[in-house]
Amino acid sequence: MKMLGLSFGRKMKVSEILVKAALMAAEKEGAEVSFVRMLDLDIRPCTGCGGCGNSLDRGGNGRCILKDDLHFLEESFLESDAIIAACPVYAVGPAGLYKDLVDRFGPAHDTCFLGKEQEKRVAAGKTGDQLLDARIFKDRFAGLISVGGAMTQNWVALGLPNMHLLTFPGNIKVVDQIDAYDQGRKGSPLLDDEQMARVARLGRNVAKACGKPRDTVEWAGDDGWICPVCHNNLMTLRKTTTVECAVCGIFGTMSIVGDELKVTFSEAEQKRSRCNYDGKLEHWTEIKSFGSIAGPKIVAAGDSLKAKMKPFEGYRELKFK
Repeated sequence: MKMLGLSFGRKMKVSEILVKAALMAAEKEGAEVSFVRMLDLDIRPCTGCGGCGNSLDRGGNGRCILKDDLHFLEESFLESDAIIAACPVYAVGPAGLYKDLVDRFGPAHDTCFLGKEQEKRVAAGKTGDQLLDARIFKDRFAGLISVGGAMTQNWVALGLPNMHLLTFPGNIKVVDQIDAYDQGRKGSPLLDDEQMARVARLGRNVAKACGKPRDTVEWAGDDGWICPVCHNNLMTLRKTTTVECAVCGIFGTMSIVGDELKVTFSEAEQKRSRCNYDGKLEHWTEIKSFGSIAGPKIVAAGDSLKAKMKPFEGYRELKFK
């Protein structure tokens, strides 16, 4: 089993130390581990060019067409059976580099979009290099570590939930996670034996999941989370007892028993979580409908749409020299 560790923090600072500690524990479980310091790579933001989708439509591999270090990272990812990622929180949520990777990685590694394309190619008799890389579709697992300096958890509240964004497209199952806030008072995580032991347990939990069928692997992290699928507490309220998990996108029914708040999610809702394939299939179906709806509108508008666009061209743009 191969495990890839990703740190989005500075060299030999908290995020890197925690990832490496988890990898060391995983290595003792028999994992072949490797580490990447993301700040050493040139990962450009997604431009929304659609090149990955166009590549698929033309029979290509669907990879991002921008030329930077993403392709090095992509190969390491495809070789891996699991990832352990740690990211610092600078402004309530994960650092921007993390989101850049999410935007670049997601469309080109969506197992539903790619799976549907693979089915089409197999049905058409395609073989060998005409098919998509089979490594895309293997079961993978993850451990996530959100790192924050604040001693109050609400100042890092969007860190851990947003780290799940990296796992959705590839149908990667998160088996453990840690909200490692309050780092500002520690001096170094190496001075906190309890935290280092917890990170080592995360590494072991991820290693033990590798090689097993996805559906047989259960949550191995701490209890106390409201959502039974993504194991987060970020809920969207809509003035009724129906609430939505902001991470999973599934609906549940809220009730209060004494001073305790409970949310019940049906089996059907849990199945359609975007952490699971059914949720991605629902999204795929939605996106595939856009062309048939928006296309005729654009054609019908004709030159009038160009005329309406005219006032927006170059409007009050500041020029960078």
